[in-house]
Amino acid sequence: MNQAVNPYAAPAARVEDVGANSEAEAIRRAHISHEASIKAVDFLYYLGGVGVTVAALASLGASSGGAGAVITVLLVVLGVGQLLAGWGVRALRSWGRTVGCVLSAIGLHGFPIGTLINGYILYLFLSKKGRTIFTPAYQDVIAATPHVKYRTSVLVWIFLALLIGLILFGVLGAFTGR
Repeated sequence: MNQAVNPYAAPAARVEDVGANSEAEAIRRAHISHEASIKAVDFLYYLGGVGVTVAALASLGASSGGAGAVITVLLVVLGVGQLLAGWGVRALRSWGRTVGCVLSAIGLHGFPIGTLINGYILYLFLSKKGRTIFTPAYQDVIAATPHVKYRTSVLVWIFLALLIGLILFGVLGAFTGR
């Protein structure tokens, strides 16, 4: 050890696997927008699950036995199912996709808005990219490419700001009576 070690010198390690994850990265980049759309669906399931469960539990005291109690229990089961679907879809589990498909098939009966939203959700889940995203092989692709992130376009942000502004304008109009 006659040579002094420079602690500020650049690392001398060789980097040989520079292109090792290029295939995984190409797959992830091809599916990233579909993956982001699927992960956004979990928010809808969480929101619906909380809403339905809270409404069902709130009506529990108002139901006077018989059919009212059965409907309340069915609504609680539906709400818990939506919460489970949100969790499974967020984690990109295949069982979450199955539960989501069943709930979306039920939601198709909510004409016209429910039909449109749940039809789109079924498209996300059942398309070729959707089936790929829920496979264990794609989980490995995600693990190999943590640096690949989805970037929301400026147009989407503008549309979201306009939508929120319209909703706030409507709520303000409802409270002021104009």
